[in-house]
Amino acid sequence: MSFKYIRQMPKVDEILKSIPLTKELKQVKKERDEEIIAVFKGESDKFLVIIGPCSADNEDALCEYVSKLAGLQEEVAEKLILIPRIYTNKPRTTGEGYKGMAHQPKPSEAPNMVKGLKAIRKMHIRAMKESHLTAADEMLYPGNYPYLADILSYVAVGARSVENQLHRLTISGLDIPAGMKNPTSGDIEVMLNSVQAAQIPHDFVYNAWEVQTPGNPLTHCIMRGAVNPYGTCIPNYHFEDLNRLAEAYKKRDLQFPAIIVDTNHANSNKKFNEQRRIAREVMISRKNSRTLMSKVKGLMIESYLIEGTQKISDNVYGKSITDPCLGWEASERLVRDLVELV
Repeated sequence: MSFKYIRQMPKVDEILKSIPLTKELKQVKKERDEEIIAVFKGESDKFLVIIGPCSADNEDALCEYVSKLAGLQEEVAEKLILIPRIYTNKPRTTGEGYKGMAHQPKPSEAPNMVKGLKAIRKMHIRAMKESHLTAADEMLYPGNYPYLADILSYVAVGARSVENQLHRLTISGLDIPAGMKNPTSGDIEVMLNSVQAAQIPHDFVYNAWEVQTPGNPLTHCIMRGAVNPYGTCIPNYHFEDLNRLAEAYKKRDLQFPAIIVDTNHANSNKKFNEQRRIAREVMISRKNSRTLMSKVKGLMIESYLIEGTQKISDNVYGKSITDPCLGWEASERLVRDLVELV
């Protein structure tokens, strides 16, 4: 095997002991989890807005963004629950490009995944401490989840990972909501298969242990658009698309059927300003259907301090270095608009 072994990864207990969560923040996490889970169980009518940068690449900029989000949360708390996107692992379509802070704590420096694990845990904790908002992250590497298990309130599995066996089995052991995105092909049956697999118990090997999981009833679908065989983006946020998924849900014995709509990626063709229009359309679709009102639980929105995207070398504070995002002012307007449409 042509592997060069660089450094051994620290054990989970070592990281958790060296970068602990305070008693106060554990209580924040408990209360936030309860509030978010109540939405998926149908015990709360609040609407979820999972919002933030495409990738969390700078701790100071990310924490400034989340603190702004905390101020907005107070304003919209009666109707919305804001969950900051703190995405620290980035899947790359061709394998090239920035793979997130878990790989590179500083985008301009060489990869170091030991430093990366410590950096992302510190960043998540700082963001929670300064905002009292608990976050969402993407599960790109299932084995990394225990390093953040006491911090995250929401996990997403991406379009390129949703068919992976280990992702599905790992999600079956989580006790927080987990969204399965439709694959890049757009096949909703593949997505529902993934939800079904994660909702049932399993025995498997995880991080060098034989483990058992109880199944995660809070696993659900995320519609993120598709790409056809010719590379053209096909949206799936329209009324008919959401109804089709709601009908497909009825054919399966799944717990707490729910839909989250990703307003960027293939739904917007990465035209970030379209997210405001797409979000509005989804909310109108909910208003016009009792089924969708009960099934569509939230939106995913890509947003940062400065709109658009940049090269790493441009070094603009608070601007995405991966997919283009809405800027803060537009994001603030969008969240306020959603309050009127819930």
